[in-house]
Amino acid sequence: MPLMLLDLDNTLVDRDAAFRDAVTAFLAEHRLPATDITWVMAVDAGGYTARHEVAAAMTGRYGDRVPATAVHALLEQGAADRVELTAPTREALHAARADGWTSVIVTNGRTSQQEAKIRHTGLDRIVDGWVISEAVGHKKPGPEIFHAAADAVGTPLPGAWVIGDSPQADIAGANALGLRSVWVSNGKPWTQDAYRPTHATGNAAAAVRHVVTRQAADARARAGAGD
Repeated sequence: MPLMLLDLDNTLVDRDAAFRDAVTAFLAEHRLPATDITWVMAVDAGGYTARHEVAAAMTGRYGDRVPATAVHALLEQGAADRVELTAPTREALHAARADGWTSVIVTNGRTSQQEAKIRHTGLDRIVDGWVISEAVGHKKPGPEIFHAAADAVGTPLPGAWVIGDSPQADIAGANALGLRSVWVSNGKPWTQDAYRPTHATGNAAAAVRHVVTRQAADARARAGAGD
């Protein structure tokens, strides 16, 4: 069966929007300036800043006005409790499974946090498996985590497609392994010169549909060539 490797944050789910909502509620609860949302989001850097560094920055800014436990709760579960799987993405994943695809989530991050998102959105009942960098000891774009994903479902890695929003973690990782990829741009321009995705689209649903359609077209072409 063909293999689809899918990023989680800002690909399958809008992690930044969920975190922004959590921070907005946090600021209101602790009577902090609403304008601090810009500062917190910049420090967070789309989740790429280590959580202990974000916690230290927030503790330094707010001091005794906010309990350390509240900051910890925000960073541990704030986004996980608010992420949503859109109906088009859910439908595209179900259609891919019906078409014979094996789908595996490949995500950097902490196991408890990422699994909470997967289960909260119901992705655990749609995909065939997932690998998380903390659990396997390797991060994207390293090849090891992609191999671990293929091994998790017993499907060969060659011929797989990678879908993700990060040029470095997802697309460069796919490129290094000779895999085809779809970049989920989220409205951003492509700025890398050293490599490019096989295809680019604006959201995960369109990316999944493209992969399924492209694979089917390639299969028909091979069958025609055999005739």
